[in-house]
Amino acid sequence: MKITDHIKNAKGKTLFSFEVVPPKKGNNIEELYRNIDPLMEFNPPFIDVTTSREEYYYIEHPNGLLEKKVTRMRPGTVGICAAIQHKYKVDTVPHVLCGGFSKEETEYLLVDCLYLGIDNVMALRGDAMKEQRYFQPTEGGHTYATELVTQISNLNKGIYLNGIAADHKANFCIGVAGYPEKHIEAPSLTSDLARLKEKVDAGADYVVTQMFFDNQKYFEFVEKAKEAGINVPIIPGIKPIAIKKHLNLLSQAFKIDFPEELIKAVESCKNNNEVKQVGIEWAIQQSKELKAAGVPVLHYYSMGKSDNIVKVISEVF
Repeated sequence: MKITDHIKNAKGKTLFSFEVVPPKKGNNIEELYRNIDPLMEFNPPFIDVTTSREEYYYIEHPNGLLEKKVTRMRPGTVGICAAIQHKYKVDTVPHVLCGGFSKEETEYLLVDCLYLGIDNVMALRGDAMKEQRYFQPTEGGHTYATELVTQISNLNKGIYLNGIAADHKANFCIGVAGYPEKHIEAPSLTSDLARLKEKVDAGADYVVTQMFFDNQKYFEFVEKAKEAGINVPIIPGIKPIAIKKHLNLLSQAFKIDFPEELIKAVESCKNNNEVKQVGIEWAIQQSKELKAAGVPVLHYYSMGKSDNIVKVISEVF
């Protein structure tokens, strides 16, 4: 079922969803299941599965020379989505990236989703590789998420690459990312909203936001998005802070601001166990306020661990 249909069928009730990270190459999927299991009692209508782009590694030869190789440390997003759907009878949302994929590879991935009965995809540009200062498109790939949304939307019209037209059309529900505090590369929030409008105009059906820790920033973002003509559901993304280093790591990686009250609470903690509890309590407070405001879904970034998410949603749902 489409995410937008789940929201419509809820008739104003706030839903719960979460995001998982595929296990590293060579690891067993059972660990992922162990993290999903405790969350299933809360009946999430869908689960997102991230996609990691390629990474470089080096092989040292006997002569001392280094050979540069490319690998993916967390492959199998579509396969994991299919496994989760089969095991839990819940919809899944694979993340589809511009970075690391050609247009043809993207089409193959989408066709696999179509065959497997996966109705939803999250279209993202993706981050720059570690060795890159700025994002660089893959040869033969997309530069912007808007182009990726257009390709997916074309499949929904029965239009494939190379001018191939098919009688059987895809019917993907397309999600995209939104940034309440603007994307790290955007010169302003206004220009960032213009890019989001382009994605919606290209065929995006809903938006999931980057994590934020001040609900007012989300409320203002939604209001400005409406003023810009963006009328699709905007789902807030929530992440409970878990370690003291998150204050610096998350602000550097995503250019997000932490409320002073939260900063002081974290800095006063003696250890990360105390920080984790502060993060849980803050996320509960955030979630209750957002739910009271009637947000369509509360989407949690679990990052492979579910114990803190379970504690949050058990207080909210």
